Amino acid sequence: MRELDDADSGVEATAPVWAVFGDLMSGLLGAFVLVLVGVLAVQLDLVSSLQAEVDKRQHEEQRRMALEQALAVPLASGRITLNNGRIGISGSVLFDLNSDRLRPEGRQLLKGLVPALRVYLGERDEMLMVSGFTDDRPIQEGNARFADNLELSAQRALTVTRALIDEGMPANLVFSAAFGPEQPVASNADERGRALNRRVEMAPVPKAAPPAQKPRD
Repeated sequence: MRELDDADSGVEATAPVWAVFGDLMSGLLGAFVLVLVGVLAVQLDLVSSLQAEVDKRQHEEQRRMALEQALAVPLASGRITLNNGRIGISGSVLFDLNSDRLRPEGRQLLKGLVPALRVYLGERDEMLMVSGFTDDRPIQEGNARFADNLELSAQRALTVTRALIDEGMPANLVFSAAFGPEQPVASNADERGRALNRRVEMAPVPKAAPPAQKPRD
C-alpha cells in the first residue's frame, strides 16, 4: 500500500512539470508565429513600396518620352530645352532686356508649341504652368514699369500665358507663376550664367481636384 502511495506521489510531481513545459512551448510557438507574421507584413509592405516606386518611375519616363515626341521639332532646332518635364525658353528669345513685350520670333515660337501642348495636356488631363525667372541684377534705373525682378518675371509669365491663349490654348488649361531671381539654373557671376537664368519655363502639372460638394439637406 505504501508503494502505491509513493508511485502516486511521483506521478503527481511529474504532471505539473509537463504542464508547465507544455505552456512554455505553446507560448514560444505563439511568439514565433507573431514574429513570422510581422516579418511577412514588413516584407509585403516593402515589396509594395518598391513596386509603387517602379511604377512611378516608369510613368515619369513614359511621360518624358511623350513630351519629347510632341515637341520634337522645336527641340531639334534648339529653340527650347526639356529638363525633367519642364520646357525652357531663353528670355532673349521671347523678350528684350528688362521688357515684358513679346518679340515677334518669340510669339511665333509659342504659336508653334500650342498644337502639340494641347494634344499632350488633353491626353493626360493636365494643365500648363508658365513660370517666369530673372537673373539677380536690379531693374535698370529709369525703368518705372517694374518695381523689382519679381514683378518683371510675373509680367513676363503673364505675357506668355496670354499669348498661348491667343494662339489657341484653352484658358482653363494654363496659368502663370513668378519666381524672380529665385531658383537660378546657373551662376549669376557672369553674363552667360545670367542669360541662362533669364528664362520662361512651361511645365505640365496635374489638375487640382474639384472641391467636394456638400450634401444637400
